[in-house]
Amino acid sequence: MQIRTVGVVGAGTMGNGIAQVCAMAGLKVIMVDISEAALARGEQTINASLDRLVRKESINADAKAAALANLVSTTDKQALAEADLVIEAATEAEALKLAILKDIDAIVRPDALIASNTSSISITKLAAATSRPDRFIGTHFFNPVPVLALVELIRGLQTSDETQAAAEAFVARIGKTSINARNSPGFAVNRILVPMINEAVFVLQEGLASAEDIDAGMKLGCGQPIGPLALADLIGLDTLLAVMDVFYHSFNDSKYRPAPLLREMVEAGYLGRKSGRGFHRYD
Repeated sequence: MQIRTVGVVGAGTMGNGIAQVCAMAGLKVIMVDISEAALARGEQTINASLDRLVRKESINADAKAAALANLVSTTDKQALAEADLVIEAATEAEALKLAILKDIDAIVRPDALIASNTSSISITKLAAATSRPDRFIGTHFFNPVPVLALVELIRGLQTSDETQAAAEAFVARIGKTSINARNSPGFAVNRILVPMINEAVFVLQEGLASAEDIDAGMKLGCGQPIGPLALADLIGLDTLLAVMDVFYHSFNDSKYRPAPLLREMVEAGYLGRKSGRGFHRYD
């Protein structure tokens, strides 16, 4: 199956990033959100990101114009009817994703593919919410989407070989590299990454080192390009907490217990970069 038109449900950090890379690859993109304000923020983010690429001479003004011309934003979910592939990129909340996927399934063509950008929820369970579980797959992008090259592909129990092949071709078309992971909580990358970040929060909580020193230590001592607490702020503390809760309840193992400080930060509304404050402060 050749994918020419991509629907993206959700205009937030992940959604607008996915929409941007698809539009830059010459695909028609339909970005859908329930809020005009959310769509406007998503469009502004994409425009600013493209402007940065122009300033860096990574693309020229014509390429920016072409990418924007490929993008349509709307609050009308029915616009997804023309999509060959729809990627759900909503908040990491199972009930919300299930509801959105049922809506998408009722709108898109029978031969269209549906994917979820979930970072932790079972692809098999999400696929079962649709009438086409064989045409459903996990496409886990990484933040910031325009910068990071990886897309983690996750097959559900029902995912067909044809869907897997189409997803791999799509990832290559948009200039990314795919890896395959089994359907298990957190898949491969987040199964390693998120508990590591959670342990950094425990180190901070126990007063072993400051946030600045934890990040500096992991950058200078372990060669990480960004410290774990700064990365937590970039990902969003609410997202990290949601993933850790999935691990904790799915594996029934205390080693995945979310750090109490992480939960308290989320309760306080300190969500990281998107709120202006997390383990570090942002203007």
